[in-house]
Amino acid sequence: MTMVIDIVTNGRSGAPPPYPLPQPDQSGIAAGQRPRREKRNLKEVSSMKAIQSIKAIQYRAYGAYAENSFVDLPAPAANDGQVLVRMHTVGINPLDNTFRSGQHYAATPENLPRVGGQMGAGVVVETKSPNFKVGDRVFVTGPGFGVIADGTWRELVAAPAAGLMPIPSHVDDDHAAAFLAGAGYLTGYLVLTEFVAFKPGQSVLAPGIGGAVGMESVQIARQLGASLAISTASTRAKAEKAHAAGYEHVIDLSRESVRDGVMRLTGGKGVDVIIDGVGGKLTGEALGCLLPGGTYAVVGYAGGREASVNLTDIIWKAAKVRGFTFRAFAPETLAAAQKTLIAYLSEGAIQPTIAKVFPLSDAADAVRHLIEDRPFGRVLMRVGE
Repeated sequence: MTMVIDIVTNGRSGAPPPYPLPQPDQSGIAAGQRPRREKRNLKEVSSMKAIQSIKAIQYRAYGAYAENSFVDLPAPAANDGQVLVRMHTVGINPLDNTFRSGQHYAATPENLPRVGGQMGAGVVVETKSPNFKVGDRVFVTGPGFGVIADGTWRELVAAPAAGLMPIPSHVDDDHAAAFLAGAGYLTGYLVLTEFVAFKPGQSVLAPGIGGAVGMESVQIARQLGASLAISTASTRAKAEKAHAAGYEHVIDLSRESVRDGVMRLTGGKGVDVIIDGVGGKLTGEALGCLLPGGTYAVVGYAGGREASVNLTDIIWKAAKVRGFTFRAFAPETLAAAQKTLIAYLSEGAIQPTIAKVFPLSDAADAVRHLIEDRPFGRVLMRVGE
């Protein structure tokens, strides 16, 4: 018995993320280039009031990549409880493309124009919050950024202080932005700690090793003591790249099916948890890889919204199927999770991988690269270059 499901959960391509070390050979920095500076010349701070306009990426219509328009906008001002941040590096999320292309429930005529971008890294240049001072380097997120509120793809952002967190001093801006981009770390951590009472020695499948959910959920699973943290690669080249980067259990889908690969790696048993940001035709096959009583978390649909599944894979295994959205979690739960993840980042226990960095003015090409080329790692944009 099979069933076709239209997946409309609000994960990688749904609701925006909440408020939420380097590997030199994957950092996107060419040999001989100087790395990004962590200390900034803050002479610019004293002239903030003189700035009248800023560069930004704004959507003025829904549609193709070209709607990522590079425009001049009035400079924002910080209100009480807000912090004015000069953005340095910003991340790109599949949701940015979903919204701009008009495929999101919030993509209404009344919600235009809109500045894109959900997260990034920058430096405080003005503050109306006691929690931050001028010169602080911060992670930047905010409620509805890039979807129902103007986002981070601009030179200056007036952000609620609740959406900022300090960047560890030894983490540069690019890797700070990569840590947030795609929200893969936060997704994987919440699935394993909130959806599942995950125990060391259990096993996890997170398909799509090049994407944020696949790659970063594998890192989180290993950090939490998984016996096996498995992912998939669509090509032999990507599988080899993943193995070279230290991901031991990656199924090359050009050589074997996900089910065959999981059964080979688990000795025919299957896995305890599946964190699926791919969806589409992979869903049904992956669902058959669950152990009895296992949990299947649907967190995105990079591979398509429609899926065909065998209902007996759910019924006979008493499987738990959960749709993932950040809105399902209390603010204090999200804040505690993000605090834990930043500690992992500071310790080097998790390592954001950068595929490519574009200038902000090339936003259309940058988004296209993420969506169509499916790179190994995060795609970023540097502001002011």
